[in-house]
Amino acid sequence: MGTVDSIVQYVQDHLRDGPVAIKEASEAGKIILGMYCTYMPWELIHAAGAIGAGLCAKSSKPIPAAEEHLPRNLCPLIKASYGHALLDTCPYFHFCHTVLAETTCDGKKKMYELLNRIKPVYTLQIPQRSDRPEDLEQLRREFYKIREYLKDLTGHSISEEDLRRAIALRNAERRALRSLWELSREEDPPLSGMELEYFSEYMQFFFDKETAVPWLEEQVRRIREAWEKGERRQGSRRPRILVTGCPLGGVTKVIEAVENAGGTVVCYENCGGQKEMGFLVDETKDPMEALAEKYLATGCSVMSPNRHRMESLEFLMEHYRVEGVVEVLLTACHTYAVEAHTVRERVQSRSKKYLLVETDYSESDREQLATRMDAFIEML
Repeated sequence: MGTVDSIVQYVQDHLRDGPVAIKEASEAGKIILGMYCTYMPWELIHAAGAIGAGLCAKSSKPIPAAEEHLPRNLCPLIKASYGHALLDTCPYFHFCHTVLAETTCDGKKKMYELLNRIKPVYTLQIPQRSDRPEDLEQLRREFYKIREYLKDLTGHSISEEDLRRAIALRNAERRALRSLWELSREEDPPLSGMELEYFSEYMQFFFDKETAVPWLEEQVRRIREAWEKGERRQGSRRPRILVTGCPLGGVTKVIEAVENAGGTVVCYENCGGQKEMGFLVDETKDPMEALAEKYLATGCSVMSPNRHRMESLEFLMEHYRVEGVVEVLLTACHTYAVEAHTVRERVQSRSKKYLLVETDYSESDREQLATRMDAFIEML
């Protein structure tokens, strides 16, 4: 087994470490806060001495239970999230004290009203624009409210020093992830797109960031060194694909379809990918102002207009020398569905090929996905 194979195998073997870690943290008296969205400022949670855990929304199994309360023609991410809470099948939800929610899409906002009956929900009010001074001021005020809420919840008053340390640590993680993603700029990337997704998931639930960051830095160094010494794993040259759109948890079948068809995913412009983690907090500014600036610039489709996403897509297409863009649209996600037209225009204006994939958490469309992806990759 080569160096990279062994590293990837280790990550795969430890992808399920998160539930045990969160149980142990809870038993040790740590405050656990559940989160559904990258707009929630991790730095404030860490500075308060708490742990922020992403909540499960990756399976179709809890959806029938959720549909007893929610409409069937609703986004599967929302239904799966609520279904896990109803059935108590998400360990992160089970151990969390409070859910930190946010006003992104309308479906999630209304679902949180029902979720509040199961566990306390604190809702962050997100501006729906990002290009005006008043938008920045609104988010900054909201972050101050969260800071006070966390103080009351944890009993820990967040000092400026606490916050600056948390910002520096999260930025270090972002830089380490950037160095991982930069491996995909090579003509024959050392990691497949599916393997990049394994790393992202592993890091998300590696809660001890003081240990996680140097660990990731070391693995990237080892992978880079093995590649430079001639270790190759993907064989013949493959068309380079960027994946954008809705969160990929629950629909990694799209990545599998791309790579089974002979393409390789070299970049993710999705939640959990470069949309948020690709951008740093300015460590030279007032920390609360810098946090508001950084998170407001997240290119989510709830923003109107969504300049940041379009600019990021153009940069990433060129930076990773992308030949095709696959946009993943979860059924009934209206904001991404409407914005897909603009994305298609931007992609095609740069002479790149574009494919829109609408899907859900079921397995029923795997064969159709394979057929469409075969045709797309062959066209490239």
